[in-house]
Amino acid sequence: MARNNKLSVLNKMAAAPMVPVFYHKDAEVAKAVVKACYDGGVRLFEFTNRGDFAHEVFAEVSKFVAEECPEMALGVGSIVEPATAALYMQLGADFVVGPLFNPEVAKICNRRGVPYVPGCGSISEIGFAQEAGCDVCKLFPGDVLGPKMVKGLLAPMPWSKIMVTGGVEPTEENLSSWFKAGVFAVGMGSKLFPKETIAAANWNVITDKCKEALSFCKK
Repeated sequence: MARNNKLSVLNKMAAAPMVPVFYHKDAEVAKAVVKACYDGGVRLFEFTNRGDFAHEVFAEVSKFVAEECPEMALGVGSIVEPATAALYMQLGADFVVGPLFNPEVAKICNRRGVPYVPGCGSISEIGFAQEAGCDVCKLFPGDVLGPKMVKGLLAPMPWSKIMVTGGVEPTEENLSSWFKAGVFAVGMGSKLFPKETIAAANWNVITDKCKEALSFCKK
């Protein structure tokens, strides 16, 4: 069962508006990365459903987070159908993220009171997702659509909460361009976790990068 309710997840996102996006087949590496992010001030973490037996890794990370990162909301990403969403919610997912919007995923997330953040690439899609109860919509892919899209959609739909993912970088220039446009939060993957840093188990580098990126977001 989810440890954080819908309001708790939204409040955490508002307070620390950066969501690291990560997958690793080794549960011990995944735990170390989550803890490094947590130590850097991160309070929402998206583990992506990318590899074989990813749900088994998630189950281990979920138990670890409950013990070692009590204020963290742990979510699952890359979800495209309801059965997979249900599986991860059973393993403790606090929120569900997808690259696309599937109304059937919205239904089962709503039933459990778990936030669903669907990937949307158009204003109409965001509108349909909002009608289905999605408080936050993911603008994806962000690097293709750009900050101007965010600014443009917020003019007629100022109530929209947009999380942008794809091409977001942990630099002041990049993050300030998104937040000036009006995003609610950003999702960040490979730019936050260079392969060489993971390979070297250099967790302090990740902690420092998270601290720095969050400071840029809050500016």
